[in-house]
Amino acid sequence: MNNAVAGFSKLSKEDKINWIANEYFTNPLDAIQIIKQYWNSDLKLQQLHDEFIENTITNFYLPMGIAPNFLINGTYYSVPMVVEESSVVAAASKSAKFWSTRGGFKATVLNSEKIGQVHFIYKGDVQKLERFFDTTKSKLFSDTESITKNMQKRGGGILDIELRNKTNELENYFQLHATFETKDSMGANFINSCLEQFAKTLKEEAKNFSDFSEDEKNIQVVMSILSNYVPNCIVRVEVSCKVEELAEKNITNPQEFAEKFVQAVTIAEVEPYRAVTHNKGIMNGIDAVVLATGNDFRAVEAGVHAYASKNGTYSSLSHAKIESGVFSFWMDVPLALGTVGGLTSLHPLVKMALEILGKPSSHQLMQIVAATGLAQNFAALRSLTTTGIQEGHMKMHINNILNQFQTTEEERTIIKKHFENNTISHAAVVEFIENLRK
Repeated sequence: MNNAVAGFSKLSKEDKINWIANEYFTNPLDAIQIIKQYWNSDLKLQQLHDEFIENTITNFYLPMGIAPNFLINGTYYSVPMVVEESSVVAAASKSAKFWSTRGGFKATVLNSEKIGQVHFIYKGDVQKLERFFDTTKSKLFSDTESITKNMQKRGGGILDIELRNKTNELENYFQLHATFETKDSMGANFINSCLEQFAKTLKEEAKNFSDFSEDEKNIQVVMSILSNYVPNCIVRVEVSCKVEELAEKNITNPQEFAEKFVQAVTIAEVEPYRAVTHNKGIMNGIDAVVLATGNDFRAVEAGVHAYASKNGTYSSLSHAKIESGVFSFWMDVPLALGTVGGLTSLHPLVKMALEILGKPSSHQLMQIVAATGLAQNFAALRSLTTTGIQEGHMKMHINNILNQFQTTEEERTIIKKHFENNTISHAAVVEFIENLRK
């Protein structure tokens, strides 16, 4: 029977590990060994990792790979990717090479506006609140000058603050809806600091606003927080070529392939069950680069999927067409990313990833991440509309199965030779291993 624990956060790292090992494992020494084998031998580096989060006991490794040959706006990039799923890096690399000889990826940042809100309850005359906001707006800006000074030097800051009446959705509910430009930082701490000052100013100034009754002066701030929905922080990425230029080994009839590809994208535009998996494939590429560069993939995921639902139904992020003999494939995607602050200056591999990418600005990183997502989507749709998704995926996945069964080098050679000309499935590989070992 597992027990509750008091004061876990106050225990030393060793004591945390010992408690976990003794509480949850029949062989605590084996558990402790597994935990400690993932520690870094460089104690200073290990301490750095320990302090990223709370209650740390060890490191959880994910592989970091490179997808080379990404030609984006005329510049070649080797893209670092952190992901655990087989075939993702291979697919991105294959797409990058394919499009590098067909003009590459064209990417444009359409906007980089970010949003934060002060959510508050006001019970009173709406016209009085509007007058109050008009007279107080300039003070909202001036009271945050100490916070925004450095950001303004870099060309960013608060763009605008609006009062929004949301009482149709919720009784007495209003917002201060603020927009921000945070340049090369993701800007979460900056935005939240500004919002908390807005809330403080809002409450203080309300107490002194002569038009308000005593009840109206009592504005209740519920919370002040940035939004990860950034529909005005958008990057557009596209590839295009003449239909006949799509021809390659598995595309012997480029016109038929292009038409089938466009149809597959159109299905994802109208069918949410397909759209979710379609967009998940895009996120395979996006998340992998977001992770490698120390950005917040959960925030990106939440914002992207909200954007995919912006018209009331969940739909494809990407689009395709054939027009005047030219095949085009593109998407608009919201990406609030940073190249300074957070882990970007702390995590050694994040710093290395950004170095590999040529120390990009946040706008350049948005373009690289979007191109990787579109490349991943192209690879998936190319497979789905030609050979099927499983052939390539299982070829990559076979290594995981062989590792699972701890096969020897000799066994691996025999097994891989056999499945060069036979269909790969988990069951088929397992059966072959069992027969081989009899």
